[in-house]
Amino acid sequence: MTYCVALRLDSGLVFLSDSRTNAGVDHVATARKMSVFENPGERLMVFMTAGNLSISQSIKQVIGEYVNAAGKTIWTVATMYEAAQIVGEAVRVVYDREALKLEKFGIDFNVGIIFGGQIKGEGCRLFQVYAAGNFIESLNENTYFQIGEAKYGKPILDRVVTPASTLDQAAKCALISMDSTMRSNISVGLPLDLLLYGTDTLAVTRFVTIDEKNQYFQMIHENWGKQLTAVFNGLADPVWNANPDTVPNVVLAKGSQNEPLVLAPPVANPNPAQPIPLQTLAQGPDGNEQP
Repeated sequence: MTYCVALRLDSGLVFLSDSRTNAGVDHVATARKMSVFENPGERLMVFMTAGNLSISQSIKQVIGEYVNAAGKTIWTVATMYEAAQIVGEAVRVVYDREALKLEKFGIDFNVGIIFGGQIKGEGCRLFQVYAAGNFIESLNENTYFQIGEAKYGKPILDRVVTPASTLDQAAKCALISMDSTMRSNISVGLPLDLLLYGTDTLAVTRFVTIDEKNQYFQMIHENWGKQLTAVFNGLADPVWNANPDTVPNVVLAKGSQNEPLVLAPPVANPNPAQPIPLQTLAQGPDGNEQP
C-alpha cells in the first residue's frame, strides 16, 4: 500500500509521497512513488502513483516515450490538460498490453495517479488520473487529491487547507496527514518525498527526502499526538439529565424522551412440540422389545 497527497494553492503546489511497498508482511521494501518531469524555465510536472508498482513503473516509462496523434509529447504539449491526456493515454497503452495477461494470474489492473505542475504560459494545475485513463482536475471546491491509503489523513486536510494557505502551511498539514496515516496503517512508511512548487518558478526549488532522522518530521510526529491529547483533555465531559438552560455541555436534557431501538427476545411457544422417543434396534414399532 502507499499514501500520496497533493495540494493546489493560490501560491503553488505541494506534493508528498511515502515509499513503502509490500506483498505481504514478509515482503516489505522501499520504492519511490514520486517522479518529476522538468525542463527548467519551461515546464515542471510531478507524477505520483499508488497501486501495483510494476504497472506504475510501466506507465511512467510510456509517458516519457509517448507521441500522441498530433505528434506531441509530454515535453511539447502546450497545456497541463494536454499533458494529463498523455498520462491517461499511457495508462491505456499499458492496460491494453498487460491487463489480460495479469488477469490470468489473478492480478487486477490497479493503479492511481496524481499528476500536476505548470507549463509556461498558464497557471498551476493538478489532476487525479484513474485506472481507466480518465481524470478529474482540482478546482477551488477540491483543493487536494489523495491516492492509496487516504482515509486516515483526510480529516486534517478537510479542516485546515484552503486555496489561500501558504506552501509551508500546506506542507505542514500534508506531513501531519502522513503521520496520522502512518500511525494507523503500517503499510505506509518512511522515507517520504516532499516537493513544494511555487507558481511560475518552473523548476524544482524545494525538495527533501524525509527519513526517521529528519528534525522537522520528528517534531511533527512527537508533538501532534500530544497536542491532540491536550485538546481532548481540554474538552468537557458530557452532562446527563440536566437543564441545558442552567448547566453547560448537556448531552441529554432532563425530561427529554430518548429511547434506543430495542429488539425483544422471541416469545416462548406455549405448546412446544413433544420430542419423538428414540427407538433402539432391539425395539419394534410399538416400543416393545423384540424377541
